[in-house]
Amino acid sequence: MAETIPPEEYLRQINHATDIIKHNISKHPELSEPRVMIICGSGLGGIADILEPTTKLEISYSAIPGFKTSTVPGHAGKLVFGLIGTNKVPVMCMVGRLHFYEGYTFQETTFPVRIAKLLGITSVIVTNAAGGVNPEYKPGDLMVIEDHINFPGLAGYHPLRGPNLSEFGPRFQPLSDAYDYGLRKLFLTTARDKLGITRKIYEGTYFFAAGPTFESRAEVRMIRVLGGDAVGMSTVPEVIVARHSGLKVLALSLITNAGVGAKPPSAFDENPKALDEGMASHDEVLQAADEASKDVEKIVESVVNQL
Repeated sequence: MAETIPPEEYLRQINHATDIIKHNISKHPELSEPRVMIICGSGLGGIADILEPTTKLEISYSAIPGFKTSTVPGHAGKLVFGLIGTNKVPVMCMVGRLHFYEGYTFQETTFPVRIAKLLGITSVIVTNAAGGVNPEYKPGDLMVIEDHINFPGLAGYHPLRGPNLSEFGPRFQPLSDAYDYGLRKLFLTTARDKLGITRKIYEGTYFFAAGPTFESRAEVRMIRVLGGDAVGMSTVPEVIVARHSGLKVLALSLITNAGVGAKPPSAFDENPKALDEGMASHDEVLQAADEASKDVEKIVESVVNQL
């Protein structure tokens, strides 16, 4: 397991990065007090395009001390500050998240969430591309996360492992309220009643697997047994740190592929099905995200406008 940064040094890095960001946004008074953080998942970076263009401010991760660089296609690697909706809600979009599988520690992948807290942000909207494990889920469906299974965390790879940052939250953080009921309700009523979105929207449990491989057939079956509806390689560490920091959380999965859980063709079969039938790929994930992204952008814009 990678070494963690001592808490004093980690806090110094967080505060230094926050000061740099505050200096940049202080030149734009309307952006200086962001209220909402939006973390854009694979193929969902277009969410940043709903920000009012005349006031938008971009800061590359490479320009922020302590920030790591996103290495995954579909993740641009920049913070975008701007206003959303007729109510001009100031937000910070993280266009391109950081993943544990990229080789980063959980301290590094959740670093931006700690900064969000220090900037005065009160709510976090987390989006991701996920594989459908629930047999009812199809590519293009949306799942509002109501709960999660932190599989790496159960084995000790936990974002709150190590000395507790008491400046942010308690040693033993409860997670039974991780996904805010009011925000989930707002998302669903906005999508169905206000915007008339016809795309299928579910509520379900997100299963966090470390990646970067897509799940094997046996793993898909296991996740179903354990109660997972969708599986992905992100989100949960950010959610845990957001709750530890006292932030409200709304999390959304865009189902981009269906998990293959059927047993593989037997070598005893004379005419077996192709072994790669239904196989997931990152290109497929990005394509499905692109097709559904407009609906996601509409809902997120309307929800943020009401916060």
